[in-house]
Amino acid sequence: MTRTSFTFLVHPRTRVGEDLARVWKPLGRVPERVYDTALRRLPVAPATIAAVEVGGERVGHVVLVPFGARHLLEAPAEGRARVARAVDRAVALGSGVVGLGALTATVTGGGTSLRSRTDIAVTNGNAFTAATVEQQARDALDRFVTTGGRHVAVVGATGSVGSAVTRLLARDGGVERLTLVSRTAPRLAALAAEVGSRVAVSTATDLRSVVDADLVILLTASADAVIGPEHLSPAAVVLDATQPRNTSPRLLVERPDVTVLDGGVVDVPSLRLVGSDIGLPDGRAYACFAETAMLALSGQRGHFSIGNPGLDLVDRTRGLAADLAHLGFVPAAPTSFGRPVPTPAPAPAPAAAGGVAA
Repeated sequence: MTRTSFTFLVHPRTRVGEDLARVWKPLGRVPERVYDTALRRLPVAPATIAAVEVGGERVGHVVLVPFGARHLLEAPAEGRARVARAVDRAVALGSGVVGLGALTATVTGGGTSLRSRTDIAVTNGNAFTAATVEQQARDALDRFVTTGGRHVAVVGATGSVGSAVTRLLARDGGVERLTLVSRTAPRLAALAAEVGSRVAVSTATDLRSVVDADLVILLTASADAVIGPEHLSPAAVVLDATQPRNTSPRLLVERPDVTVLDGGVVDVPSLRLVGSDIGLPDGRAYACFAETAMLALSGQRGHFSIGNPGLDLVDRTRGLAADLAHLGFVPAAPTSFGRPVPTPAPAPAPAAAGGVAA
């Protein structure tokens, strides 16, 4: 197996100062309004903020795109230009593969604006993210849904990851009903028609439609929390696979009956970032990051996941993960806002006649 190195692109999330403090602590003291003005107006260069080690070997780098989540969503043309400069940086570092983290994938149309690049392989990481999220969703239904229902809502269903997760859930069975939520009604209708022969499906453009769901999967591109306590049924489970995340810790306070799980996170026990971290402890990675690493470790040549991944590409990432199983690349144990979540204890057996437990 011929390996290459990789670069993974990240950007400051909702609060720029908090993320930049990971690079250098004093940066966390700068007022947010200063960052907002500076990042919009100044041609700040992309920066290499960490080296990546897997299995004790240096295999890649993390490069920061100097544009926050809101900046990318509000000024996508400038965002694409800044991502392109970060890709140039990846080439200069000698990387053979570049992965698009968080909204750098969204603003480039899942990497389609980079398709003409021949100097580096591009992946948006969405194929392995879809594979990971689907597995986590099935595990969540088995472990945390105590009502007996298997009604799943996918918010952001027509997006790159959302459409793949929807197709996986419909293809592989085990779900009683799907509610697909998106702002794009025509694409929703087309997706529902595609999967409707395999599973009961409904569509909506309003979050209020998820109120009956046992499991809500969040796969949107937003800089804010989108799910509130009013949107969820009693004892609902939320799998938040977004970055920036679309749930707030306040949800656990206002709805203690609800379980919020961190989605799209995988275990790679020997993974270490030398320099800054990207919000996860050593040994854990976002699935899009993991996809980039797997491609480099497998000697990928040419673009991989661009735009919406087909299920063939999703299944290929599962094969790559199986080949690299000695290094991990499996869904992480459940966490909620980074904290371990124990599996609920099984319900007590019903009492037998005469009040004696069976």
